[in-house]
Amino acid sequence: MTMPRSLQEILDHADELARRFEDHDRADVRDAAPLRAIRDAVTGRAANERRVAETVATAREAGVSWSAIGAMLGTSGEAARKRYSGHHAKTG
Repeated sequence: MTMPRSLQEILDHADELARRFEDHDRADVRDAAPLRAIRDAVTGRAANERRVAETVATAREAGVSWSAIGAMLGTSGEAARKRYSGHHAKTG
């Protein structure tokens, strides 16, 4: 059984992929639309993961159990705790 990747690993990977797409040699591609679509999807995935982390932190601050959070995420409470504990909701 593999351990779930940490939120930071996912975000770092998304940032790295976005950088690769930005640095890509456009001369290799006739139509850049497919690469832009991939870049946008990677960026969107990172933004969505940040949003999930923020809402999980908010739920925890409101007293929601890891078990309930895990159920909403489609995983166990323990897996959710390992992945999202230590992240804090945005303030301000």
